[in-house]
Amino acid sequence: MPLLTNARALLCVGLTLVATAAHAAVPIEHWTLPNGAKVYMAATDALPIVDVQIDFDAGSRRDPPAQAGLAGVTAGMVEKGIRASGAEPAMDQNALGEAWADLGANFDASAGSDRMSFSLRTLAKPDLLDKAVRLAAREIGEPAFPEDVWQRERERLNASIRESNTKPATLAARTFGQDVYGSHPYGLDTTEATLARIDTAAMRQRYEQMIQPCRAKLSIVGAVTRAQADAIATTLLSRLPVPTGGCPALPPVGDVAPLAAAKDERLPFESAQAHVWIGQPGYPRSDADHFALTLGNYILGGGGFVSRLTDEVREKRGLAYSVYSTFSPGLHAGAFRIGFQTRPDQAAEAVKVSRDVVAKFVAEGPTAAELKAAKDNLIGGFPLLLDSNRKLLGNVANIAWNDLPLDYLDTWTARMNAVTVADIKAAFARKLQPDRMVTVVVGGKP
Repeated sequence: MPLLTNARALLCVGLTLVATAAHAAVPIEHWTLPNGAKVYMAATDALPIVDVQIDFDAGSRRDPPAQAGLAGVTAGMVEKGIRASGAEPAMDQNALGEAWADLGANFDASAGSDRMSFSLRTLAKPDLLDKAVRLAAREIGEPAFPEDVWQRERERLNASIRESNTKPATLAARTFGQDVYGSHPYGLDTTEATLARIDTAAMRQRYEQMIQPCRAKLSIVGAVTRAQADAIATTLLSRLPVPTGGCPALPPVGDVAPLAAAKDERLPFESAQAHVWIGQPGYPRSDADHFALTLGNYILGGGGFVSRLTDEVREKRGLAYSVYSTFSPGLHAGAFRIGFQTRPDQAAEAVKVSRDVVAKFVAEGPTAAELKAAKDNLIGGFPLLLDSNRKLLGNVANIAWNDLPLDYLDTWTARMNAVTVADIKAAFARKLQPDRMVTVVVGGKP
């Protein structure tokens, strides 16, 4: 089989690690480069693959409200071309695509609420690895932000927004976000109006301010040594400008304010199903209650068919095919949310049942049997969170981003096992206020 066909095949498979690596977490090493970048490495030789993720504090929480969406479109435009540098020619999107295909490697840029991320996946074969790292360094350090491409991309995004606005799910998500987060940037919504205020100059300015080596957290997983990982990290950041006078602090972002009172939004919409979201601000990932809340939410609504919400809303009353609850912890208090779809004429009953389930759970906590079943499921499934390069990379990046202990994966099972019924009851009582939640129903009677 040709080399590059082999490369693509290896990059597309599940990249399953050996079973023993899944049960005994791969050791994580951590160090800081001279430029201030923080590196986290988990070496595994299960497959000749290297995965890298680089995270910067440059997510949408730092978007100006009038330019909501700036982080996302900036990340997207990174992949649309690179400028010429010395003897190296400029490359447009098509040339970049061909170059990555020739290497049998993948590069991606994206942005979420908290971070802007760059990811690289390549074979560990030295010549391919070196070329892939150097090409990724050019994309990270020398994005062209071509104006003509942005004009086309903005029209494509506007069309997508217009199409999305015809769907009740979009209206429900937007209204819920605005009601839960208020003026906090977690609640910002990208619209045609905010996109119209974004130009390539704004992208460049934002990029130069936030994408600097001293702000980087690099997670590297795969068939590499520490010396190789150090060289990879150094090269990937080598084309970014280093600020003179140290690394200036970014302006602080305020916390999500708690809700002062309940709020109900009943929005008419011609649809076969009513879309329902119920919730409030939850907790930041740094919160000490994370393990108790994770287990508790599995029992409440995160465990699928074994959850209380499914039992009460679906199984006993047939009010919804699927119902779930989730926490979304970030650098700030991401939302706690219950979501489901139901017939418009059943929406009021389904909302009442869901609220009652939450109120009862907050007041009483889980039973010992429920907690044991949740632990058995989550702890039993833990090896599946580490059984591929990509999953392991996600876990290492989570440790890096949230400043978690390096032995976090080794102690995860013990910390889960240590959670008691009383811990969950106390954690939910601290975090949730059932009488002050936002309820959004789109599609039912107003």
